[in-house]
Amino acid sequence: MGTESKRQQRFAGVIQQDLAALFQREGKAWAPGAFITVTRVRVTPDLAIARVYLSFLNTKTAQEDMKAIRTKTSEIRYKLGSKIKNQVKIVPQLEFFLDDTNEYVEHMEKLFEEISKEPRQPEE
Repeated sequence: MGTESKRQQRFAGVIQQDLAALFQREGKAWAPGAFITVTRVRVTPDLAIARVYLSFLNTKTAQEDMKAIRTKTSEIRYKLGSKIKNQVKIVPQLEFFLDDTNEYVEHMEKLFEEISKEPRQPEE
């Protein structure tokens, strides 16, 4: 995967901001109790597909919440389109992915904590 052009980065930034605002307003209806964060957006070179990475906080059911979001993809795309229609020729297809970076960081922190609790071997 190559580096993204400035155009792709700018477009991804616009989508990320607008989706973040959308999830802040309406995310509770799609994933009750969860706080949804748009962590990253990657756009294909032709700007036709946007891969959106979401992080879910305050929920134990991130996988189920992600499935619920995916079932609402066309609705979300429509709402995004009404927001950015004056800035783009086409509204990109949206693909949602779970960003589990926070879970990975927590897991690694637990491992390091366990390692630091283990008794040290005397150096020879």
